[in-house]
Amino acid sequence: MTAPSLTGWPARILALSTHLGAMDATRTFRHQDYELLCSAKPMASGRYTATLVVCKQVWPTRPRVIAMRHVDYGTEGVAIDAAHAQGVEWILNYG
Repeated sequence: MTAPSLTGWPARILALSTHLGAMDATRTFRHQDYELLCSAKPMASGRYTATLVVCKQVWPTRPRVIAMRHVDYGTEGVAIDAAHAQGVEWILNYG
């Protein structure tokens, strides 16, 4: 029995990783008894859209995906800052 050939495996990994595209930028913040998971997802236009998940750090700890305002942001940092601001606003109003 012969061992499988590994010839060309780095090229296949590189092709797969470039095919998947850019990764989402994510930062985690804590505000009061909540954890805010703020992400910036790249779009085809080169701009970013923000996503927000809020999870209470005391019981019940069920995570909630919060609907973000539909705005395209120019940079990852601006999108993450917008998600953070909306998360703090959500906590103040509903948390």
